[in-house]
Amino acid sequence: MFDSRHIRTFHEVVRAGSYSAAARQLGYTQPAITQQMKALERSVGTPLFVRVGRRMRLTEAGEALERHAGVILERIAAAEQQMSAITGLRAGRVRMCAFPSAGATLVPEALARLAVEHPGVRVELQEAEPPDSMRRVADGECDITLAFTYPGLREQVPDELVEIPLMEDQLTVLLPTGHAMARRRAVRLAELADERWIAGCLRCRANFLHECAELGFAPDVAFTTDDILVVQSLVAEGLGIAMMPGLVLSFLVHEKVTGRALDPASRRQVSAYVLREHLDIPATALVLEELRTAAANRVGC
Repeated sequence: MFDSRHIRTFHEVVRAGSYSAAARQLGYTQPAITQQMKALERSVGTPLFVRVGRRMRLTEAGEALERHAGVILERIAAAEQQMSAITGLRAGRVRMCAFPSAGATLVPEALARLAVEHPGVRVELQEAEPPDSMRRVADGECDITLAFTYPGLREQVPDELVEIPLMEDQLTVLLPTGHAMARRRAVRLAELADERWIAGCLRCRANFLHECAELGFAPDVAFTTDDILVVQSLVAEGLGIAMMPGLVLSFLVHEKVTGRALDPASRRQVSAYVLREHLDIPATALVLEELRTAAANRVGC
């Protein structure tokens, strides 16, 4: 109904007391002011001014509009400032979802750098495993999700999501330090067929069972947990071994646990996923760039 330019001109006419005074203040010609006020009156459907001699007086509609005009202009100015801050990366919010091992490694590194260079950009972090984390982006519950896929499994990624590959994460086997295989630099999965195993999240477990099946054995899975600290504690006590992502090696807390790479190497793809239109949002693009940098620092994990 309203053109903000007309509201600004109307407010100045009321403040200055005449079309000519408002024209001088705004740098317009008087006919331009007159045309804008006529257009505004057509929009509201009623006169806003009446002339009393040489003076202009507000009608009842004009008085009502003037009561709101100052607030409208203040809100517009505030919105302009906020939009400028967001596009200039002095402000903004990004909702990110990450799986645990990325949340403990890539995310802190990326956000620490972001906090120094762009302290006004706020990142809110949720934790979820794929495919639930991908669904959250597709449903608008978060702006960026970090997820992983395995080459040997058929992965269902929502069509509306854009994948930004970050890194390949080499899988490792967590062994008790005193285990015979712990003395090797790398181990073969088939050599561990008789071990008791600890399995992780649904997607990791599915890949683990798939790789074992490819080698012709079904592993004895004695424990199932998504908690990486629980996995380490079970391994440390000699209750089982686990196939885990290489990112976990960054935060091994048990001296009694050793990580060894698989031979031949087995990897998962770690990527960020966003809705296509979010790629044009400055704060989202900035967080993605910081995640790329953090992932590049870990190539070879």
